[in-house]
Order: sequence, then C-alpha cells, then structure tokens
Amino acid sequence: MRRAPIIAAIALITLAHPVQAQTTSPESMAAAKELVITMRAADQFNAVFPMLMQQLRPVMLQGRPEIEKDYDTLIPQVITAAKTRIGELVDAIAIVYAQHFNADELKQIGEFYKRPVGQKFLAQMPTITRDSLAVGQKFGQSLAADLRDRMTNELRKKGHNI
Repeated sequence: MRRAPIIAAIALITLAHPVQAQTTSPESMAAAKELVITMRAADQFNAVFPMLMQQLRPVMLQGRPEIEKDYDTLIPQVITAAKTRIGELVDAIAIVYAQHFNADELKQIGEFYKRPVGQKFLAQMPTITRDSLAVGQKFGQSLAADLRDRMTNELRKKGHNI
C-alpha cells in the first residue's frame, strides 16, 4: 500500500492552489511570501520532485516493462511543466505562514534565515529531513515489531493460537 502516500504527496504538491487567506493583512502576505522565497521553498520542491517521480514509477508501470522507456522519457517534461507552476506553491505556502504569524513575526523569522546560521540551516535542511525520515522509519519499524510481539504474547496468554 505504498501507492496511496506517494500519490497523495504528488497530488498535494502538484495541485496546490492558493486558497483565500482568512484574516491576513496584505503586509503579512508580503512578509510571508518574502519568507517563503528566503527559505527557498521552490528550490526544495525542485530538489524533491524528481525523487517523487521516481517513486511514482513502479505505481505507473505496474509491472509493464513496455511503459518504462516512455515513462523515463516523459519525466523531464513533467518536471519542467511542474516547475512552471512553482509560483502557485510559493503563494499557497505563503498563505499558510501568513495565517499563523503576523507581519512582524514573519520579518523576524526571515531575518534569521538571512543570517549565516539561517543559511546554513536551509542548506542542511534537505539532509536533516532525509536523515530524520530514515531515523523515524527505523524507529517505526522497531516499535511496530515490539508492539506486534507484545500483542501476540498477550493474545496467546488469553488462549488464542497465534
């Protein structure tokens, strides 16, 4: 069932449309958009999208090798098309930030990201995110195994043949 999360992620990323901001001032929206640009959200999307397309590959191919070549040929075109809509994603993310922070707070956050430590944070974020996901996945697998064993033992104590 790996398909659903991958398809959902791609749908959210590729179909993100700005929604009407509720109670956000033009000043907050401007500060939020500047922050999203400073945080390089578009660059992060551009870095992740090719990986998402590769993860979508088995879902699209579904064991049909005759599709492989055409799919691989289309990937650069799809990536290019997605990049033309990146402004929509930036706007949508800006709305989210503007709904959670006021203009002054957004400017302060932006100032952090403009400083050397903020730039280092942004540069390291893809690696940190990747490593954090790997750690979380490993933890989740370990926890699932422990819980499965515990449930199996408890059910056996109650007379179930598991």
